Amino acid sequence: QVQLVESGGGLVQAGGSLRLSCAASGSINSVNNMGWYRQAPGKQRDLVAAITSGGSTNYVDSVKGRFTISRDNAKNTVYLQMNSLKPEDTAVYYCYANIWIGPGHYNNNYWGQGTQVTVSS
Repeated sequence: QVQLVESGGGLVQAGGSLRLSCAASGSINSVNNMGWYRQAPGKQRDLVAAITSGGSTNYVDSVKGRFTISRDNAKNTVYLQMNSLKPEDTAVYYCYANIWIGPGHYNNNYWGQGTQVTVSS
């Protein structure tokens, strides 16, 4: 059994900062890509940022220069530092991790429970 537990969401004024964390635990053999998606009301869930096990990153254009994704491989944890937040960043943020639990299994994507980020104008 694998679990991803998120923390760090909340309410912040425009221009403020938040840091999201997501820790994977359970029967984990290796963690490959990790990242964050977000879903605003009435919209689809979209990729925000992703990071490989080697530390390569990619971002959606709308957050480049404002958000930074990082990870601690020893803790199986991924972070999202969000600066200069805008009202349009308001959404539920979901972390994911591509995990291999061991021989006889394929890699699977696991998801966190979601954390609300609300940016007021």
